[in-house]
Amino acid sequence: MPRFTRAELESYRNAEVPDLVGPGVRLVFVGINPGLRTAATQIHFGNPGNRFRPALVGAGILEPPADGSPGMTEADLATLVRRGIGITNLVRRATARADELGRDELVAGRAELESFAARHRPRVVAILGITAYRAAFAAPRATPGRQPADLGPAQLWVVPNPSGLNAHASVASLAAAYAEPARAAGIGLSAPPDRLDS
Repeated sequence: MPRFTRAELESYRNAEVPDLVGPGVRLVFVGINPGLRTAATQIHFGNPGNRFRPALVGAGILEPPADGSPGMTEADLATLVRRGIGITNLVRRATARADELGRDELVAGRAELESFAARHRPRVVAILGITAYRAAFAAPRATPGRQPADLGPAQLWVVPNPSGLNAHASVASLAAAYAEPARAAGIGLSAPPDRLDS
């Protein structure tokens, strides 16, 4: 895992990370925006402190890492594409924290996400974070889970954000939440999420 100084990471502020999407995508996870380490490595959820990869393992979407490293790798991203899973973001520019984004950016991100769904036609779109979803979709009372309105051709789901700042969610609860839209998209799971300890 490459190491970066704070100054090096800051140099990636406002950088973008290309969408991860392949032919026949069925499920798209939507992050809020890339973090600085993700922008530096160009690997979605590349920060080893982020719980996205451990939650995907717990959900049965990815295999446990052979080397024990917690962060996503290029091999993991290739596996997701082969399985029909993509990753995009509501806001493209990288920041140190998601709370640096303005509401107008999130609202604009909704329009981009609608275009993305129309273009790629996944079965399911799962937004990682209820607070960002409420702001972007002007839905202040929204609750997690499948949303009543679809996003174009896709079922729309909201699941917990895997950031370590989301103290309410454990890896086990994230895994269970991510398994639901995966099943809805027809993604086969290798293990039940309740087998993972928090």
